[in-house]
Amino acid sequence: MKKVIKENWFTIIAGIMLLLAIPAIWPYGYFQILRWVVAGVAVYNAYIAYKLKQNGWMFIMIAIAILFNPIAPIFLQKQTWIVLDLITSVLMFVSIIKIKE
Repeated sequence: MKKVIKENWFTIIAGIMLLLAIPAIWPYGYFQILRWVVAGVAVYNAYIAYKLKQNGWMFIMIAIAILFNPIAPIFLQKQTWIVLDLITSVLMFVSIIKIKE
């Protein structure tokens, strides 16, 4: 268990941040940081999935990186973001188990 946490601490942090974003009680700056963290983690996980020839996970992570892209943000309604944050959080936690050597 310690090895999983040590190797995937950044993915765990992104997943927790996504769950914390669901109540939407944070200032706008939190969501800007969330975009950078999630997009960065997704790009890194996409690279790892590519190296491991796990194309399905690679495309999922690329889609997440595009959705949370902080450079050219996608603007959606709050209710839509709540659903996407929950789904993305689950995908982040599942990727810890699925994307590994």
